[in-house]
Amino acid sequence: RRYPQVMVNVRTARRFDVDESKQVQQAIVEVEGTLNNRGRVLLRASGTEPVIRVMVEGEDATEVARLSQQLADTVKVAAEV
Repeated sequence: RRYPQVMVNVRTARRFDVDESKQVQQAIVEVEGTLNNRGRVLLRASGTEPVIRVMVEGEDATEVARLSQQLADTVKVAAEV
């Protein structure tokens, strides 16, 4: 089944590893809990530029947009953008 998807690119001043940020990992767990197995979350670093790609899929497009922006904001704070 296809769900609405939102991707947000967060430009960082330097390379940033989302796997090493407890703040980002906690935010991912919270968003996954909100989606309640009705979507998915993916954060990954671009291979060519200092950007973190934040992707959220879920049943409700409005909720997906809100959650993806929430995660992007968390990445900005954690990466000190």
